[in-house]
Amino acid sequence: MEQFVGTNVLGQPLAACGMDPMTGFYRDGCCNTGHADGGMHTVCAIVTEAFLSFSRSRGNDLTAPIPFTDFPGLKPGDRWCLCAGRWLEAHRAGVAPPVDLAATHEETLAVIDLETLWAYSADPPGS
Repeated sequence: MEQFVGTNVLGQPLAACGMDPMTGFYRDGCCNTGHADGGMHTVCAIVTEAFLSFSRSRGNDLTAPIPFTDFPGLKPGDRWCLCAGRWLEAHRAGVAPPVDLAATHEETLAVIDLETLWAYSADPPGS
């Protein structure tokens, strides 16, 4: 399985995003990415009801369990590696969830600028 454990958007080692439920394209708890990750699941978000509703309206119901893949479905407050493009779409719609910058992969910066991510930081500077 190709995977690149790397650097976060702050230029530091990538931190884990979430273990319960187990997140990440590779289901390793981190927002790692690689060539197989066509959706670029690199944004570590703390999902909100508004975001989950938005995602459902776009055809991706993240609240629905998928037992054969051990996906329990998400609820508000869960930490999940989101597709950078979907997070940006949610931002433009005014419903983007907070982001854990330490656990958001640097590849995200190819899609979303750091200033925008800082505005949604779950741990703003000085906290």
